[in-house]
Amino acid sequence: MQETTMKKILIQVQKEFCAECSLAIMRFMQNMEGIESVTAEDGWVSIAFDESRVTEERVEQIARENIEKLGYRVYT
Repeated sequence: MQETTMKKILIQVQKEFCAECSLAIMRFMQNMEGIESVTAEDGWVSIAFDESRVTEERVEQIARENIEKLGYRVYT
């Protein structure tokens, strides 16, 4: 049995998401393998994921790409 290794990342965006964009990023990210929870509010995206199933780098890359597709800039 593989051990679950939960990790959480926070991504800051340029401005607060509109309601539709917030839902879009949460729905998309929650469909990714290894993602446990996603919140998008107050200019931040919080993503909890199982590090044994998906890497932090992959989660951050996919989140960044999709946030930018919605027209928001990600702070580094």
